[in-house]
Amino acid sequence: MKKLLALVSLCLCAVGTSAIAQHDHDLMMAINGANRSDANKARDVYRHPQETLSFFGIKKNFTVVEMWPGTGWYSEILAPYLKEEGKLIAATYDRSDNPPAAYMANAVKNYDAFLASNPVYSDVQVSEQVSERVSVIAEPGTVDMILDFRNAHNWIPAGGDNIVMAWHAALKQGGIVGIVDHRRDADEPFQPGTGYIHEQQLIDLMTKHGFALVAKSEVNANPKDSKDHEGGVWNLPPNLSGVSDADRPKFLAIGESDRLTMKFVKE
Repeated sequence: MKKLLALVSLCLCAVGTSAIAQHDHDLMMAINGANRSDANKARDVYRHPQETLSFFGIKKNFTVVEMWPGTGWYSEILAPYLKEEGKLIAATYDRSDNPPAAYMANAVKNYDAFLASNPVYSDVQVSEQVSERVSVIAEPGTVDMILDFRNAHNWIPAGGDNIVMAWHAALKQGGIVGIVDHRRDADEPFQPGTGYIHEQQLIDLMTKHGFALVAKSEVNANPKDSKDHEGGVWNLPPNLSGVSDADRPKFLAIGESDRLTMKFVKE
């Protein structure tokens, strides 16, 4: 009997290891895909897509919402990874003819052009997430995972309650929210407009609306980031906004910002 149990245990471990290996292989295939630009691949050293997405627990058959996908840095990975068995929904800014800000219309236009640039993105569905009300970003209770990369510092002051309630409505019970953003040290005062936020700001907002924090990761930490830059996070790569030629080497040596990485689940 003991030999039989040991054999069963060994088989189960082998199956589990095989499944993990296949997941890692498929994810790395997407990360190394020919559709990704060289400029975006060069940022993997700072954004750690394999480690970050694995930490959040992504699976190929998930329905995933990517919040405000920007120019498609993560969509380049998520779209091919989810194409065969899952679904990627891109929740963009206001898609109306009269959005609250001009940059929103430009962002939507640029992302739509990105989706049209390669057939691998042909199955990506598009919705919109606004802050003025609780948006319907997907059919209620149909989403496995919501991913939000470096957006929270904007949406927390602009309508955080509405946004998190929209996430809660879209997710299945036990659904996952993965958030990455620029991190302010807990013992430093919050400074609006710098791009940095406190972890506790997110925890308080998420728990208020029916989510539980289940894990944190330091995969996107950067101890070189002093977080006291005159131009906030935008002084750092990749923007280097307002940085003189003389100061560029200093900021390039720091690298991209220190970032929190947090995983929540819908209770």
